[in-house]
This record gives sequence, structure tokens and C-alpha cells, in this order.
Amino acid sequence: MAKQAGSVRIQLLSDGIEQLLNSAPVAAVCGQEAARIAAAAGEGFEVSEMWRANFGGGRVAYSVRAETYEAKLAEAEDKALTRAVFACRA
Repeated sequence: MAKQAGSVRIQLLSDGIEQLLNSAPVAAVCGQEAARIAAAAGEGFEVSEMWRANFGGGRVAYSVRAETYEAKLAEAEDKALTRAVFACRA
């Protein structure tokens, strides 16, 4: 007879999670990861200034975008930014 696994219930405190997602250390990590993605994508890809998303309690967000014609072409033809995002997942 197979053993039945016990169940675990985790209850997250919304206010605590919101404070964590909006904290300076999380913002710093997000900025570092965005910079790593931009570097992996190549020249012409830049990280935006930090902004607040319209979801998740206004959590910290960054964007990486193609700023030059060459970078836009690299994304259109070779998916340089898309590949960089997948390559930088840990």
C-alpha cells in the first residue's frame, strides 16, 4: 500500500509580500537582472528607469528595450533580446 503524503498549507500575508516586493533590496536585484539581460542581448539594448507596475500592488519593474536600429533589427531577425531573457533565467 502506498503512503499518503501529508498536506501543507501555507498562508502568505499580503501586506508582508507587498512590502517585500517593494523593498530596496528587491528593486536592486531587479535592476541587476535587467542589466544582465541587456548585456546578454548586445549593443543597443538598454534598461529603463525603475517604474511601478500597475499590478501586484505597484511592485518595482524594469524594462529592457532595443534603442538603436541595429538592436531592433537583431531582435526582429535573431530574437536577440528574447534569447537573452531565456539565457539569463536562473
